[in-house]
Amino acid sequence: MNAPLAAEKLQAKFGEAITKVNEFRDETTVYVDRAKIVEICKSCRDDLGFDHLVDICSVDNMGEDPRFEVVYHLYSYADLCTLRIKAPVPEDDATIDSITSLWDSADWHERETYDMMGIKFNNHPELRRILMWDGFPFHPLRKDFPLAGKPSEMPDVAFSNAAPLEGGPFVTCSGGDTKKREPRSRA
Repeated sequence: MNAPLAAEKLQAKFGEAITKVNEFRDETTVYVDRAKIVEICKSCRDDLGFDHLVDICSVDNMGEDPRFEVVYHLYSYADLCTLRIKAPVPEDDATIDSITSLWDSADWHERETYDMMGIKFNNHPELRRILMWDGFPFHPLRKDFPLAGKPSEMPDVAFSNAAPLEGGPFVTCSGGDTKKREPRSRA
């Protein structure tokens, strides 16, 4: 099995749910209807041999409709090939079904996509922020998020002074004998 053949089989099985197939630089991308993402990924895993979920990420196509795409990178260890699946997600309903029931590794990828881009995954077992703190009102990887950040009422307590590290228990010393530079030797 190779990626172009897998794309053909997906088109034959799912018909109109496969909206487009793109071949570029020996990489195959299958564009799918987001309502069928779980069934399509399940077929990729069970029928086509794509047994490893490499990554889930998202793209912000600000100014286009639909604005977002959720991108799934699948890999087949048996056939040594990669398949990319893209599901367009509109800004006014930025949701898509979770595939954590198919691959446990989808958990953190979906949480990161939710945290950074604001796309919610339906039926995710514990959809909460993974990088930003709870209550952070923005999604930093969206293109409309300013590079300098947004003003906040958060106090700058954590960033008031540099933490003193010199001579600390976890800091190595430069030069000399390596055994004496080891932090545990000074404990």
